[in-house]
Amino acid sequence: MTSSSDRSPAVDVSSPKTYEVRTYGCQMNVHDSERLSGLLEEAGYVPAPEGSDGDADVVVFNTCAVRENADNRLYGNLGRLAPRKATRPGMQIAVGGCLAQKDRDTIVKKAPWVDVVFGTHNIGKLPVLLERARVQEEAQVEIAESLEAFPSTLPTRRESAYAAWVSISVGCNNTCTFCIVPALRGKEKDRRTGDILAEIEALVGEGVSEITLLGQNVNAYGSDIGDREAFSKLLRACGTIEGLERVRFTSPHPRDFTDDVIAAMAETPNVMPQLHMPLQSGSDTVLKAMRRSYRQDRYLGIIEKVRAAMPDAAISTDIIVGFPGETEEDFEQTMHVVREARFTNAFTFQYSKRPGTPAATMEGQIPKEVVQSRYERLVALQEEISWDENKKQVGRTLELMVAEGEGRKDGATHRLSGRAPDNRLVHFTKPDQEVRPGDVVTVEITYAAPHHLLAEGAVLDVRRTRAGDAWEKRNAQEAAKPAGVMLGLPQIGVPAPLPVATGGCAAH
Repeated sequence: MTSSSDRSPAVDVSSPKTYEVRTYGCQMNVHDSERLSGLLEEAGYVPAPEGSDGDADVVVFNTCAVRENADNRLYGNLGRLAPRKATRPGMQIAVGGCLAQKDRDTIVKKAPWVDVVFGTHNIGKLPVLLERARVQEEAQVEIAESLEAFPSTLPTRRESAYAAWVSISVGCNNTCTFCIVPALRGKEKDRRTGDILAEIEALVGEGVSEITLLGQNVNAYGSDIGDREAFSKLLRACGTIEGLERVRFTSPHPRDFTDDVIAAMAETPNVMPQLHMPLQSGSDTVLKAMRRSYRQDRYLGIIEKVRAAMPDAAISTDIIVGFPGETEEDFEQTMHVVREARFTNAFTFQYSKRPGTPAATMEGQIPKEVVQSRYERLVALQEEISWDENKKQVGRTLELMVAEGEGRKDGATHRLSGRAPDNRLVHFTKPDQEVRPGDVVTVEITYAAPHHLLAEGAVLDVRRTRAGDAWEKRNAQEAAKPAGVMLGLPQIGVPAPLPVATGGCAAH
């Protein structure tokens, strides 16, 4: 366990240093970045003004190693900061996350102006490593091989006053052949249920009304503590927390998706009728090559049971196109599952070869043009289904939790945005009375697009909430500060509705 003295080296408070955290990858990284920000603020740093774009005393890159271009993206960004660092005495650059865990000393060799490299298991050491690099005037590379402190025990600077991530486990016990994450995040380690519930209750006490339970394989929770029904029990326990209005989770694995979880979702009022469950492929042959421990029938059987228990549930997924050896017949099996499952949304990825994974050296690597063609056909099919499923929402009356920053055109259209219980994004007409992020409005859906809904009529009801009060209080406090607040990634506010930038980590 990292001591508080290790986490909090002295910073000259007469001239506060600024920081910026840039985040890539899955929700686990987003949650880790909240912790990194909390650690830096506990050590005396302050957020850089919004839009600073690297003009900070400390710039931290929290990296992802899932996609093929992860390395190029990191080194490109580091290269752009090199001349700025050369002209700004005392500026420091740190690199953490999965790519740091994987590349270790390579980062400093390729970018010798980097001051600190730290891994996924020791994010709590960032402030002391920055201080050590400053004092010793040399790069500090420290990669722990096992978890030093569970991330949720570290200080945090949550970017939303009304919605929060709550990590229930770290690591993954699966051996998917396309994924490098288990090698970087380690074996699954579960938090004690009491600690999770205590964190949720504390968050609710601060005004949070929506939480998202987070894990690389979230519904495997309990495997580390020997209780196969621990996850369903946790969901039911969340239902007893007064003031907690919405509970979500991401991302589950079909192997561990048991009937008791479906029952807990259906019978616990504040667990939302939403499920994001990665498919990856609809072909049994490809699933076997991927070492995915389920087959098409099993997957579609889960979908059928979920819909029987929760007819209005919105179900989304992740799909990889062009895995080594995938034939046209294999691809058609994926298209078949998409037609049968009728996903609300699907995050589709072209297979990305990652060194260190078994799939990278498999025979039958698919030509780029074939993968691209299949990808485009899959996207077109899913777009059609998404639109058809959204059209079924027209005429429905829905309660929306008002969101912050989710409607890019809201200012021009005089609308606000919110999330329905099933997590669909809805843009609605701005009412005459004040509505704050975290408040709840009732609207009637009038129009559907493939990726959002519109409620163009008058808002039917506005319910001011403790979450809205919390947002208002935080907003007033931030307005009084001299510097703006930014972590370098716009979507870090409310927990993202789905794994927008995954394909790995939290999407297995």
